[in-house]
Amino acid sequence: MYDKPAVYVGHLLGHEGKGSLLSYLKQKGWVNSLGASTDADLSDFYTFEVAVELTSKGLDYVDDVVEAIFSYIQMMQERNIPRYIFEEVLQINELEWRFLTKGGAQPYAMSLVKSMQEFPESLYIAGPRRLALRKGTNGKLLESEKPRTGFSSDEELRDTMDATYSLVSKLTVEDALLTVTSKTFDGKTNKKEKWYGTNYNVRPVPIKTLMQWENCASTSSLGIYYPSPNVFIPSEQGLKVKIPVKNGAKSQSELIKERTKPVAPPQKIRDDGDDGRWTVYFKQDDRFGQPKAYAIFQLLTNEVYSSPKNAVLADLYQLCANDKLIEYAYDAGLVGLSFDVQVLPRGVRLTFGGYNDKLMKFASYVSAKLSQEVSSLLPDDEAEFERYKDRIVRALAAFDVQQPYSHAIYYSSLLFLPKRFSYSNAERREAIQQVSLTDLTQYVKGLWKSGRGLALVQGNIDKKEALEFVDTLDKTLAFKTISAAEIPPQIKPLSLPIVPMEGTPNRITVSEPNPSNKNAASQVIFQCLQPTDKAHVLIEVLSSILSDQFYEDLRTKQQLGYIVSAGIKGIADTRNISFICQSSIVSTQTITTEILKFINGARKNFLEPLTEDQVTVYTRALILQRFEPDKKLPTEASRNWNEIATNRLQFDRLRKEASALRLIKKEDILEFWDDVILGLSAGRRVLLSETVPQSGDASTKAPPKSTGYSKSSADAEGSIVLGQNDVDVYRMNREISG
Repeated sequence: MYDKPAVYVGHLLGHEGKGSLLSYLKQKGWVNSLGASTDADLSDFYTFEVAVELTSKGLDYVDDVVEAIFSYIQMMQERNIPRYIFEEVLQINELEWRFLTKGGAQPYAMSLVKSMQEFPESLYIAGPRRLALRKGTNGKLLESEKPRTGFSSDEELRDTMDATYSLVSKLTVEDALLTVTSKTFDGKTNKKEKWYGTNYNVRPVPIKTLMQWENCASTSSLGIYYPSPNVFIPSEQGLKVKIPVKNGAKSQSELIKERTKPVAPPQKIRDDGDDGRWTVYFKQDDRFGQPKAYAIFQLLTNEVYSSPKNAVLADLYQLCANDKLIEYAYDAGLVGLSFDVQVLPRGVRLTFGGYNDKLMKFASYVSAKLSQEVSSLLPDDEAEFERYKDRIVRALAAFDVQQPYSHAIYYSSLLFLPKRFSYSNAERREAIQQVSLTDLTQYVKGLWKSGRGLALVQGNIDKKEALEFVDTLDKTLAFKTISAAEIPPQIKPLSLPIVPMEGTPNRITVSEPNPSNKNAASQVIFQCLQPTDKAHVLIEVLSSILSDQFYEDLRTKQQLGYIVSAGIKGIADTRNISFICQSSIVSTQTITTEILKFINGARKNFLEPLTEDQVTVYTRALILQRFEPDKKLPTEASRNWNEIATNRLQFDRLRKEASALRLIKKEDILEFWDDVILGLSAGRRVLLSETVPQSGDASTKAPPKSTGYSKSSADAEGSIVLGQNDVDVYRMNREISG
């Protein structure tokens, strides 16, 4: 157990680089993804599992997929696994241990409980996380204190290799259990699982198939081979921290001082002006003390997301790019280097992160592939294009089987977003059916053609290196600079029509698309357009006060359903507070009535009885959240990037909100409630988003898909009632009137 042979076997079978098992299966068009690891792990045995996500075509070739798996196993049984494989797996594991970042307390505690059953006391923490476990002269397990770059001795390596080969020898056709899951088996099963009612079949594998697996093809005939040495493992020199961070025990006063100390913001280190190419922000790490960096580059351009067709072409491009680059990027990913390419309403964004030693080299290669060698990232033929297209089609179709409360949230979210920032599922479905490989090729060729550069470089990097990073990407992308007037606008949320205090809320009601789901759902949302820090924190305070009370009322007391929640969502400088419930026992109308009843009584029942001390308890909790230090560099960098990308540049936003929270009094909460929720002075912006099931106890008459709402009949303000087919006209009207 302590040699952990499954880690090495899983590394090889689950490898995604060139010559890998997954690479072969993808080339055949049978598989989208593959993973290999231990599954059940009990006191006297464990199982090893290879799990693959089959394509529609691959479902017809299950036996051949399994044969390829056994071909790889046969290679491991008959050909020695290179020594560097074992050494690299150990090095990668040591890197993860050496620069381990803090996670959540609950999963950590759970892992310790499990570890206490498997390891001696000295290894409760390191035991499940580290490969560098070995026996001392007294036979006890030891943990190397210093980071290791290899095995301590040939004997230790031989022991690990022997344990690995022993495991491989047990991966036989005779001991294999094959499970295939697919919706296509619906109606073709003859057994039902006792507890969950899952329908299934059990049958022996035919002798002919067993013989096929026993006499599997050689890996050389399939183009499968062991992975090459990983060139991305950082050197010790590259792991040096430029500004070391002091660690060790700290007093309570030191911790408080550290938490309340202002965090240094990124600095603008390049600004090419109105007619220039780049605006660059930079921050050298002074908090985390790890040899890592994070870099975000965005090419601001209008054209890439200008229609539903472009939106689905963007999805296809992202899918193809990630799939085609995985063979190169997989080794980088093993040692913590990552990349992400996203096509967004305001342009194309590239994100790179990980150990800074090889990060620039990695980013340069990936960006060159994306922008200069675009044909290498496109499907090789129509068959491969259809495989990618099928994945998008299936992802869009999965919308129908989401929970009703998700559909209520989805339709309400559309009503707050301008059309060019979010195309509907229906529009995307229609568009994906019409696009071709030629369309994708033309789209990708123009993707990096022109724009303006915006960047953030943060981490274990100095200013000179950051500018060099940007220059390297600039030369690689080689885009034509657009003028300041051509830069795409920031998102401006659509405002809901104002309704009087006693008026009927704005409403959108849709029929649940999944006929087998018998749940009804309703969401009530109040929109606050006030952009001030005070308004933003007040709506958070309200959410903190009411969320538990709302759950207690509708879930615990009335038992309307398991899904009951209240919360807030920000869009640009606006904030929404929502109350949502899903039920299988009462209708949508009843849920809505109970939500509104709770809201209408909230002032008297929960807000007016508050004391100033109770208000302080709520505000103090929110203040402490804002002073909670970021645990990871990407978290801080992402927060900084959000300020940069939105051009708000309020890097001290959390401190300003904390200051605003300190001033909140009970009177402020009541005034805000009267203004935003009740609309006593000028009306309120409120929306009901409802989902009606087609069957079951909660079902009612299906709502119309259109209520007749049109551009000519719509007023700038006043309560509106929509069906799902009215969304586009409503959004266009609000963009014009807003």
